[in-house]
Amino acid sequence: MRSSMNRPELVCPAGTPAMLRAAADAGADAIYCGFQNATNARNFAGLNFTPNQLQDAVAYAHARGAKVLLAINSFATAGRYDLWQEAADCGAACGVDAFIVADIGVAAYIAERHAGRRLHLSVQAAASSPEAINFYCREFGVRRAVLPRILTLAEIHQLKTEIDCEIETFIFGNHGLMVEGRCSLTNYAVGISTNMDGACSPASEVHYDRNTAGVVTARLGSHVIDRFAPTEQAGYPTICKGRYCTSPRDEPYYAFEEPISLNLMEMLPALIGAGVDALKIEGRQRSRAYVSSVVTSFRRAIDAVVAGRKPELVDLVALTEGQKQTQGAFATKKWR
Repeated sequence: MRSSMNRPELVCPAGTPAMLRAAADAGADAIYCGFQNATNARNFAGLNFTPNQLQDAVAYAHARGAKVLLAINSFATAGRYDLWQEAADCGAACGVDAFIVADIGVAAYIAERHAGRRLHLSVQAAASSPEAINFYCREFGVRRAVLPRILTLAEIHQLKTEIDCEIETFIFGNHGLMVEGRCSLTNYAVGISTNMDGACSPASEVHYDRNTAGVVTARLGSHVIDRFAPTEQAGYPTICKGRYCTSPRDEPYYAFEEPISLNLMEMLPALIGAGVDALKIEGRQRSRAYVSSVVTSFRRAIDAVVAGRKPELVDLVALTEGQKQTQGAFATKKWR
């Protein structure tokens, strides 16, 4: 017997043209990406698209029935606003299907200059109440809101009944320990902002030292973020997921939470039943193999749920951060 559930979009990451092709080939309904500058929140060396690459990518995705969403989701800064305007104009010229925005000035510019293009509200905007989301819908014509990962399933279900747009939730990838769009930890440490420069723990500020005993010390700028025993795999040093000691003799502890990934595959029936319109995989900084494997697995699982079948729960723990996974605020977590 067929299910009466609506079929949500599967929204997938692409940090490079090769990743975009892999996502489209694996069955993504929509693929999000950004330019090689500070206009997007994953502004890392070696990632993202040139205008010519984006134009080719849009053609490739459209030929396979997939949409392309351009992330212009960092916050424009004084004296550089033209960079965000140029990104919007270039994206429109390349034929992207929607813009993902956080900054209200950027949202206003696109709503006026490119009125026929869809606007999606980035998770960077941290809009989690119906009043906030409806403001963006009313003022800028936002058609979809990407919800923060701090919301519970019950809150999402209630929110859906009170807003005037589609909703999109993360289902796999970075856990998002900090409230998106509101984290200044890296800015305090190295003077580069996640929100305005698009780089959390930029690679140019990351350093690793190994002592004679084989212990690896990870630093962000001048700050020690973690130490790894010779038998441990050294992780990327981000402040919110670092281990710290009050003295060299003490055991290290996680100030916020240990590295772990969100995986909501088991909750797909509940999320789709709650009326979620789009399900998002995180990981523009990950590999093409990661994208292909995760997208393929979730494509099959979503299609099974929509068809009224029990989804096959593929083991993706090897692709998670720290090889650990959680359902976060959707299940047992109580933090905000």
